[in-house]
Amino acid sequence: MLTGIVAVAIGLGVMVLVHEWGHFVVARAFGVRVEVFSIGFGTRLFGIRRGPTDYRLSALPLGGYVRMAGDNPAEERRGDPDEFLSKPRWQRVLIALAGPTTNFLMAVVLTAALFVRGGEQPSYADKAVVVAGVVKDSPAQKAGIQTGDRIVSFAGVKDPTWDRVALELALSAPGRSEPVTIERGDRLITTSVASEPQPFAVLGYPPEPVIVGSVAAGLPAQHAGLKEGDNIVSADGQHLMAPSQFSEVVQASGGKPMTLEVVRGGQTEMLELRPIWGDPGDGTPRWQIGITFRFVTSPRQYSVPQAVLKATQFHIVLANKLIYLVGELFTGKVSLKQVQGPLGIVQESSRAAKRGFGDVVSLMALVSLNLGILNLLPIPILDGGHIMMLGIEGLLRHDLSLKIKERVVTVGMVFLLLVFLIVMYNDVLRLFPSH
Repeated sequence: MLTGIVAVAIGLGVMVLVHEWGHFVVARAFGVRVEVFSIGFGTRLFGIRRGPTDYRLSALPLGGYVRMAGDNPAEERRGDPDEFLSKPRWQRVLIALAGPTTNFLMAVVLTAALFVRGGEQPSYADKAVVVAGVVKDSPAQKAGIQTGDRIVSFAGVKDPTWDRVALELALSAPGRSEPVTIERGDRLITTSVASEPQPFAVLGYPPEPVIVGSVAAGLPAQHAGLKEGDNIVSADGQHLMAPSQFSEVVQASGGKPMTLEVVRGGQTEMLELRPIWGDPGDGTPRWQIGITFRFVTSPRQYSVPQAVLKATQFHIVLANKLIYLVGELFTGKVSLKQVQGPLGIVQESSRAAKRGFGDVVSLMALVSLNLGILNLLPIPILDGGHIMMLGIEGLLRHDLSLKIKERVVTVGMVFLLLVFLIVMYNDVLRLFPSH
């Protein structure tokens, strides 16, 4: 938990600071006098003054803020040409847009850096979705998907890869019906499948050798002589196409002895073992032999132009999905219970920090994108609310009264506070096993 809190403080703080830096740069470009650029909130610790701006470090290091001259209509103004409210509305709109835009650009930069850095990924990830088998009682089986099917369209995406399917499912509401077009022989079959986060449950699993990743001490696999790196090619005479298929064969054994054909160092061996019943540690008792699987991986690395293009495309897709999900939240089609709050973010940050630097950077990119999109919502006190108010004033050709603006801002603050409290309540409930 402490790791997660530190990761959130650093990651979210940096993303908020980047957001405010966007406002700062565009405001200065339009000649707006910026009085304070603060790293952190609260009491000023120290800083330097350059021109009209006080660049300061404040006591609470969670992001930062920019204070522009004349940006508060409730305060007394002199009407100087370098005040925010003295600028044309279109310039004020661009200043408001600058923060979310910078967050989007930051997300692209972080993701592109990971693509340039490169790394190992499952070899099936960027291949066409060809089904080696389906999980019993899964959404795929219920939708009629069969071994050998090729998915030519999923959720409106033509010729998707396994990677793209995973992205679509990660941003789809659980239980939502997603359209699927299947190529089976010389026929095209259109159906739909219920969404859930695991692609292998939704569309079946890809062809993949069954390679042992690790062997647990004292369980049947170790007693039988299975070793890390072994390739299990068949079980009880049944040729294996994927690790998920082998898992199903183990469950179907009912605890009876099994004969495994294993390839090790180019040599074939026959091993016998008997699965035992127990909980492997996830709270679900089942037949087990005590191994994990290792996917075949291949290196993926991109040039800078390729990485920027791929990262931009990725975040455009992600942004579209997030905007769609926000819309469904407002229409009630998606419950607020599915939204992660501060505690959820801390838990995810802790997991990312344990998995390594790459996962932390990926999470920061996702937070940056979310921060940008949420700030564009037409809710007063957010950037989107300011843009909406400027649009209304532009249509009316005059400024709204201070009294109206204060009431609108109050409603916006109450709304956001209620949402925050609901999300926090659901976060706390998730800490208990029954929820």
